[in-house]
Amino acid sequence: MSNTNDLLIELGTEELPPKALATLSKAFHQGVEQGFKKAELQCDEIRPYATPRRLALVITKLQTRQQDRTIERRGPAVTSAFDEDGNPTKALMGFAKSCGVDVDDLETMKTDKGAWLVFKQQQEGADTASLLPDIIQQALNELPIPKRMRWGDLPGEFVRPVHWLVVLFGDDVVPVDLLGVSAGRMSRGHRFHNPQPIEIGSAMTYAPQLESEGHVLVDYDARKQIINTQVNELAEKLGGEAVINPDLLEEVTGLVEWPVALAGNFDKRFLELPAEALISSMEGHQKYFAVRAKNGDLLPHFITVSNIASQDPAQVVAGNERVILPRLSDAAFFWDTDRKQPLAARQEQLKSIVFQNKLGTVYDKSQRVAKLAAEIAQHIGGDEALAERAAMLAKCDLVTEMVGEFPDLQGIMGRYYARLDGENNDVAEALDEQYLPRFAGDQLPVTPTGQSVSLAEKLDTLTGLFGIGQPPTGVKDPFALRRAALGVLRIIIENELDLDLASLVDFAADTCGDTLTEKSVTSQVMQYFYDRLRGYALDQGFKADEFEAVLAVKPSRPMDFMQRLKAVAAFRQLEQADSLAAGNKRIGNILRKNEAEAEGMTIDGALLQESAEKDLAAKLAQASQDLAPLSAKSDYAGVLNYLAGMRETIDAFFDQVMVMADDEAVRQNRLAILNQTRALFLGVADISCLQE
Repeated sequence: MSNTNDLLIELGTEELPPKALATLSKAFHQGVEQGFKKAELQCDEIRPYATPRRLALVITKLQTRQQDRTIERRGPAVTSAFDEDGNPTKALMGFAKSCGVDVDDLETMKTDKGAWLVFKQQQEGADTASLLPDIIQQALNELPIPKRMRWGDLPGEFVRPVHWLVVLFGDDVVPVDLLGVSAGRMSRGHRFHNPQPIEIGSAMTYAPQLESEGHVLVDYDARKQIINTQVNELAEKLGGEAVINPDLLEEVTGLVEWPVALAGNFDKRFLELPAEALISSMEGHQKYFAVRAKNGDLLPHFITVSNIASQDPAQVVAGNERVILPRLSDAAFFWDTDRKQPLAARQEQLKSIVFQNKLGTVYDKSQRVAKLAAEIAQHIGGDEALAERAAMLAKCDLVTEMVGEFPDLQGIMGRYYARLDGENNDVAEALDEQYLPRFAGDQLPVTPTGQSVSLAEKLDTLTGLFGIGQPPTGVKDPFALRRAALGVLRIIIENELDLDLASLVDFAADTCGDTLTEKSVTSQVMQYFYDRLRGYALDQGFKADEFEAVLAVKPSRPMDFMQRLKAVAAFRQLEQADSLAAGNKRIGNILRKNEAEAEGMTIDGALLQESAEKDLAAKLAQASQDLAPLSAKSDYAGVLNYLAGMRETIDAFFDQVMVMADDEAVRQNRLAILNQTRALFLGVADISCLQE
């Protein structure tokens, strides 16, 4: 590598959106890194830094200039570059002109495919400092900012006003003008602890200087870890454990530059409220961390993370305790108000909430889901009446005061209110379980009633949206159909529910009546499920060709699909696998070309001539009897193991028998043998899809 220097880029702003800070920092890092790659500049490491008031990068050992390189452009072939008299053609002259040279300056390049005229030019590498303004500007342009704004009379648009810019390459400031500010070496410390400008010595002293002189911890990950540690240690001193919501931890990290965790208290009477309501109020409104006792009960404490090391922390705590009181009082008011009316009495209000214009109201959806949930419960050994009751109550908490204020409590509050109303415990649990899994890797519903309602809810949404021609697109999925489909698959597969998805989608479509306008709704929805199942299977470690082998026979029971997939994965480890896969490919090709003759044919023993075809026919007859009990109990691994034992017989058939015999009857009989052979394998999967 050529000479190198360390580079510091720091963009100082008003407070950036805390929830987006980590994303902005990562995108800035990637944008600059991409700019270096495009400019063919190498470096050792790019380290991102981010605080509420800055995005920064420290790049170590960055080339000080590009490498010199040879530019080569290929022109016309020699055979077409000159006319019969040896004069350059218009094509050649045009090429030379585009290169800015005479024809005589071009070189000839000979290859195996002929000779061409080429233009070669040595291009000196540019100084890195001259490339940095464009690289930085492009990286900022590509930041994921939904809405850029112009601030006052400042030029350019950004998510927040920009106040300073530092671009240090080695010991020198790089002259860069961006978003109305010119680069220098003056950064700024903490807004309160040290608001004075700080002169940065070099990229390597940047983070230590801001910490020691400016009271700013610029390392986002280190700051997050410090917050996590402080909060946990403080909770332990309070005799409990901190409730660390990862999203809240990220947000708080994006709010402070000098974190100081402080503990406060609230009135014990609020502990009569559901813990989730208190936590939601503390996290959502105040960005506080709740504290639980070792047994899981909530304690009357909270932990706040201040952005200042106060000389009188008691005053800071007292201020936070004053602020939390009305918030918790509001939650208590909502709780008391909601309990004045039973959950079931709220069903009528659902008639005024539109689920989707063509699919009706939330009440209409509840009616459909209730029918489907009862149907599912019947198949999985659940209680149909409980599933139907739970589905009718499932969305009633949406119109409660508590969920109106804290939407993330939907389902959770339904469970509490249903218990207070004396509903069956399974019904109450199902009101919460209907939303599971809420995200990738989340827990699944465990009660049969909860599983029935959760599956019915998701299947109704999927079927309805596909049925009116509004499936998700590459960028738009407003009803979270991808998450719903994967949730359905996980619930069925991981809870080992023997459910036929195609039948359930048919049932769901029937409950929609004449609402649906699309034809072949079931096939569309099933294809969507197969697409999601492919990703799920690959994540489980299965190979793409194994999945395709099972998909070829289109099993509509997800649990059954996975059993076949496991059998295929085990089968391919057998020594017979490659030979049988190749044989099945050959059989498939022959049958496709002679589909009309092979269809519906049975094996006629009187037409068997060669010993190899007699042996295979005998094996097929025996296999039909031997495999019946294995297939009946879905022992697909056993079926494939059995079929693996037929390899030599199948190989011998292909080696010794001419399938396409001149005699039509013999030919058709041999096609029937192949058809039956392939059918045995297709009872599990199409192993011809397996790649060597």
